[in-house]
Amino acid sequence: MRKYEILYIINASVEEAARQEVIENMKNIVTAGNGVVSEVTEWGVREFAYEINHMTKGYYVLMNFEADQDTVKELDRLNRINANLVRFLIVNLEDK
Repeated sequence: MRKYEILYIINASVEEAARQEVIENMKNIVTAGNGVVSEVTEWGVREFAYEINHMTKGYYVLMNFEADQDTVKELDRLNRINANLVRFLIVNLEDK
């Protein structure tokens, strides 16, 4: 298993309960693929540098985890179809 981090932005207009559900869902995707979530840091609502899809703010979350390549591919696939996510970026920490 390799070490990764994902930074994702949740739509700022999403309710608190739905936001926590998105965060838990991200953890569950990793753990369902036999991965390990080491840390989740919520940065909170921040202004965008430029407008994205008519939005100017988003809720930022950083998650560090260990997983295999298939789990990362599944996480990427599910994030692309999640309507509550504005943007996300998965980085392999071992390539640094």
